[in-house]
Amino acid sequence: MKWNLPVTAIDLPLQTAASSKPSDEIDLLELFRKLWSQRLLIALVTAACLCLAALYAFLATPVYQIQSVLRSPQVKDLDELNRTEVYKLSTAEALKRVGSALDSYEVRLEFFRAYPALFAELAKEGITPEQTFDAFNEKAFKLLVPDSKKADENLTAYVGLQLDYSATLDGVTILNQLVDFAIQHERDKLEQDVRIIIENRLRNLALSITSARASYEASKESRIVQLDEADRLKRALLQDELGALRTQLKTRRENRIAQLGEAIRIADALGIRKPTTPSALGQEQRSTQGNTVRTEVNNQQIPLYFMGTDALEAERKTLQQRKSDDFTEPRIGEILKELQLLENNRQIEVLKLRENEDLFLTDLAKLREEESRLRNLKVDFDSLRLVTIDQRAVEPSKPIKPKKALILALGLVLGGMLGVFIALVRGMLRGAQPRQPRLPAAI
Repeated sequence: MKWNLPVTAIDLPLQTAASSKPSDEIDLLELFRKLWSQRLLIALVTAACLCLAALYAFLATPVYQIQSVLRSPQVKDLDELNRTEVYKLSTAEALKRVGSALDSYEVRLEFFRAYPALFAELAKEGITPEQTFDAFNEKAFKLLVPDSKKADENLTAYVGLQLDYSATLDGVTILNQLVDFAIQHERDKLEQDVRIIIENRLRNLALSITSARASYEASKESRIVQLDEADRLKRALLQDELGALRTQLKTRRENRIAQLGEAIRIADALGIRKPTTPSALGQEQRSTQGNTVRTEVNNQQIPLYFMGTDALEAERKTLQQRKSDDFTEPRIGEILKELQLLENNRQIEVLKLRENEDLFLTDLAKLREEESRLRNLKVDFDSLRLVTIDQRAVEPSKPIKPKKALILALGLVLGGMLGVFIALVRGMLRGAQPRQPRLPAAI
């Protein structure tokens, strides 16, 4: 027996099952239709985001940005300071000093304390002024320096300070006064450095002058002692020589007296009373033999007794009565003269009688000249230009924050994206609802 079944009754569920298989392909047209069907929702979300962006753009506190630029001073601006030969400052160093002051937290804090009225809007209850300034300093200030990769430093030598501030503050006044405050701070610091250097040099000069005077006094006393010692030594040597000469003369006189005594005894034995010669003495013995004239040539010294007893006794008596033999030696007169000259050393007297001894110090004139120059040294630090202000801060034409056009554009784009996302999620949630299964037809 053969069953004949309707073809449509069997094929229909198979086709329905085949057609209900999920597909990985996205139907863009169907997606667009779903989004278009929810266009009102997308428009509402986009409008809401745009409104929020507009509220922020038009109600947010505007933030302004200004800057001031400083460049190196000219050489003539520092000439007065450099000509003092006390402190040397180049143009690059001057700019660097001011730049360091602008970047210094302590200098900014001093400015904040010196001008509290400029920062009155920042005050809050429960927050100390230092905390207020610290928060403001961290966000508001930015130091501008040239790019280190630039090769030509002469064209890029500058220092700048940038300030971001809200409309409640007077940013132009704050920045300009801060720049002037930093410059004046460096002027005062430089003046203090120069004054301390001058005081140290004056102190060193005073010590040098005192040392020079002490050295001169010591050298003068040493010179006096040396001269006095030399005089004493020379006087002692002359006294020794004088004593030796007098002893020598006395010994010579005593020897002469002894010789005269011997000669007197010989002359008395020979009966010679008057001075005679050996030839004359022999002639007297042969005078009875005739008249003969004799000539005697004799280079030997005639003995002393030929002087006769009368002359010899007279000489001996005179020598015995002599009290000083100084006149017999010329050297004694010279020694006495030298001893008398040594009684008073005129060089020592002149050294002791000096009144203005500073005139005899060799380096005192230079030291006094340098001291006078340093004491009369004056530099007008108030007119000293450490930098050249190339650009002062001016009132900006528009704020840098908020950027209204950009915020509105972002609000529109993000609102549209958010609306589309919500529409897609909503569509997926609707498509995930379960459907009633269809039963096949009865056989």
